[in-house]
Amino acid sequence: MVFCNSPVVMAFFLPFALFFFARICATQPVFVNHVCMYQVGNFTSNSTYKTNLDHVLSSIATAKDSGNGFYNFSYGESSERTNAMALCRGDTKPDVCQSCLNDSIYFLTRLCPKQKEGIGWYDNCMLRYSSRRMFGTMEAEPMYIVLMNNDSVIKEDLFKHNLRTLLYSLKDNASSGDSLRKYAAGDIFGEGLGRIYALMQCTPDLSQIECDACLDSAIQKIPACCSVAWRLFSPSCNVRYQMSPFFDPLLVSPPLPLVFVPSSNTTSSEDKKKTAVHTTIVIALPFVVVSVFAIGIYMFLRSRKLRERVETTDHDDISPVNFLQYDFKTIRDATDDFAISNKLGQGGFGAVYKGKLLNGQEVAVKRLAQGSQQGDFEFKTEVSLVAKLQHRNLVRLLGFCFERNERLLIYELLLNSSLDRFIFDPVQRQYLDWSRRYRIIVGISRGLVYLHEDSRFKVIHHDLKASNILLDADLNPKITDFGMARLCSTDQSDGDTSKIKGTYGYMAPEYALYGHFSVKSDVFSFGVILLEIMSGQKNSCFQDGENTEHLLSYTWKNWMEGNVGAIIDPILGRTCMDEMVRCIHLGLLCVQENIESRPTMASAVVMLNSNSFTLPVPLRPGFLLQSNASNLPQHVDDYTQESQHSLSETLYIEEESANQFIL
Repeated sequence: MVFCNSPVVMAFFLPFALFFFARICATQPVFVNHVCMYQVGNFTSNSTYKTNLDHVLSSIATAKDSGNGFYNFSYGESSERTNAMALCRGDTKPDVCQSCLNDSIYFLTRLCPKQKEGIGWYDNCMLRYSSRRMFGTMEAEPMYIVLMNNDSVIKEDLFKHNLRTLLYSLKDNASSGDSLRKYAAGDIFGEGLGRIYALMQCTPDLSQIECDACLDSAIQKIPACCSVAWRLFSPSCNVRYQMSPFFDPLLVSPPLPLVFVPSSNTTSSEDKKKTAVHTTIVIALPFVVVSVFAIGIYMFLRSRKLRERVETTDHDDISPVNFLQYDFKTIRDATDDFAISNKLGQGGFGAVYKGKLLNGQEVAVKRLAQGSQQGDFEFKTEVSLVAKLQHRNLVRLLGFCFERNERLLIYELLLNSSLDRFIFDPVQRQYLDWSRRYRIIVGISRGLVYLHEDSRFKVIHHDLKASNILLDADLNPKITDFGMARLCSTDQSDGDTSKIKGTYGYMAPEYALYGHFSVKSDVFSFGVILLEIMSGQKNSCFQDGENTEHLLSYTWKNWMEGNVGAIIDPILGRTCMDEMVRCIHLGLLCVQENIESRPTMASAVVMLNSNSFTLPVPLRPGFLLQSNASNLPQHVDDYTQESQHSLSETLYIEEESANQFIL
């Protein structure tokens, strides 16, 4: 302590302290208040809840800019589940927002060290966490009010009229915001009174009615007359007004009209008021500077410790998602209560519906059937994994709903549906000329290269098939359905399981028979899809006149006989034969029985794009004929038809716990 207080040390650190003070004061958030919810319960430092709480708060601290300043994270199971929510003020810049959230994490966890629920309010942000569900629930309590200045106003009638006009206009603007942003700010001018500036904001997970109700309850708390500066904070909304600017003028609502009410001369009282304000500023300024200076240095040193703690988090873990979690009512309304007219399709795990959100955005809603073979594990896998994957050839997940017995996934809407709806339909197939089919093949291959090699995680899709390839308006392919995906470390590419899932006809034989999976399993599935695109026929039921034959065996027989033309869809004609033969050649390389002989997806992309690359001679495909179906493991106990074709069967077994490979 003597050392720290020595004049030499203070003289040494003072220039650095002043530098950091100058940097911090411009953006450092001001702590307003906090509430620790003792009634919810406490936790211990070595409890599971504490671990889960650290996880969600670290996720907030390391999350990328959401674009709207709203973050929602959940982690854990049952009573130990932790939910966290953070909201930055609507006019706050991303760097200031993140700084405020980091500081709020540090202070709130120390102000509420053992409580399972806490909430903290700052000038620029709000943070709350709890063991109970918070998302989509309007909460006006606990409420904290700051009466910033109780000076009397000069024109009371004009002040009350203008304030009411401004607040109710902003309330309507804020509550009518979309699911990404519910914020409004603006000002109103009165002659002889000056301007009143106000801001209103709700957490965007609320509906318009809920936001409106929260803001209404806040407005009712405003004193009858006439505080010139007032603030209210609650868990779901906040309101602020004062007679001086405090928000970014570039992010305000349209200006309100001037309101004028005649009044008597008030010059004398105004001069007295200005003099009092100036005197107060002169007296208080030195104390404010010293206080802010000390707080600035303290926050800097403590925030550095927070960053060090965050950096120790294992960033390779799949953390809770940082996109929107919808409430069930919102999605039910968007799909007209899952009306049959909005149904886009039906799969083994449930139905897909078209929906329209309140902001006008059209979405595809995958509603998992109750009792579906895709359990909580697969659902959480798909949500957590797809949130981390961003590629033009992967479908974009917008949000999810996990409420009561309902499990919903909200995707971008691709009106052209899936590849199987085109390629296996005699009429729709005509729209897929060779250039479009080639673009689809290349797009799928690039999406798989991203999953296997270029993404942050090495991902084995594990259920690649034509129905899991969606097509956008320009017929560009996007891979979807990651419910069975396997996550591997960067130096792992295979594994084993004794319990099998997947779609018969697209499964690599080593997986269907022995439970061995790898990136080459996806390569096999890609090869099957490629040959289906080339022939226009399903792998399980190639039609050769009146005979029905397995596509891989049919393709191999004609390849060996040199009759490649018999493999190609007649609709394609005989143009670009070199490219088509090369694609069939690549397809056969991908479905070879020998795993090591199959190319990687990166090599497959090179083979597709380079005619100068000499393709190796393909060996026998690894197809499973009906005759050897009896060789399947005894634990395969459930076959479910995916379509009208009896051989397109899906094997569903409970997933084993292979922690080193499975998400």
